[in-house]
Amino acid sequence: MGLEKRGYSVLVVSASESFNSTLLTLLPESTYSPVHMVSNISAAKRSLAERPYDYVIINAPLPDDLGTRFAIDTCNAKGTVVLLLVRSDIYADVYDKVTEYGAFTLSKPISKPAMATALSWMASARERLRKFEKKTLSIEEKMEEIRIVNRAKWLLISELKMDEPDAHRYIEKQAMDRCISKREVAEEIIKTYS
Repeated sequence: MGLEKRGYSVLVVSASESFNSTLLTLLPESTYSPVHMVSNISAAKRSLAERPYDYVIINAPLPDDLGTRFAIDTCNAKGTVVLLLVRSDIYADVYDKVTEYGAFTLSKPISKPAMATALSWMASARERLRKFEKKTLSIEEKMEEIRIVNRAKWLLISELKMDEPDAHRYIEKQAMDRCISKREVAEEIIKTYS
């Protein structure tokens, strides 16, 4: 799937109606959907607890917080790309605090072309995160398969008095002979002897 066909969910945390309306012109529904807007950090936390978002755009300051801690926490806990927009006089301090966690920071005021560029950077970052998420998932699935196969081997060792190499060969041979995965053979053994 090309980037032009990929969709991104967006959480906008901003108390500025003018910013929100300008940003919406840069977020066509064909690419950015859903776009959810909240006006403070408390509402943003509730929104993130309800569902994940690909992007979180924070227009600081907000009525209840600057948004720095929320940006860091969001980067640490989710596969979400965070953009934090701050006043130019505090930009350097905020940038130093959030960059190591993976949050993007831009100084306000920001032009529409600069914001469009930032959105394209966010797409690149999100796609990179998607690849890591897929790798992590496949590693977790492989680890689960290893645990199941090992459990089946120990059942063969205890119930059929096989040694470990024989139990391993038995599971592999059954999988090859029956054209099924080792995991499926192991799950059958577990059902039989548990």
